[in-house]
Amino acid sequence: MPPDFSRFRDEALARGYTEVLERRWEPGAVAPDHTHPFDASALVVQGELWLTVAGQTRHLRPGDRFELAAEVPHDERYGDAGATYWVARR
Repeated sequence: MPPDFSRFRDEALARGYTEVLERRWEPGAVAPDHTHPFDASALVVQGELWLTVAGQTRHLRPGDRFELAAEVPHDERYGDAGATYWVARR
């Protein structure tokens, strides 16, 4: 079953997230080591990315989920087609 944004949003809000949005990244984009002031829970819906946290890299594709706690240093690298993911924040 293809992912459904409204279902993702409703589930995230029920889990206490306060903001839900779609993020699109250009092909080959890189977000070097950084942090965010919020917890994040995301679902990749298109493309691919590599997420590195504490020296461990995960290759994420459509259907994969990832979670990041606030203030956790990480970096992101996006594939040749870029990537789109839905993310919930709190």
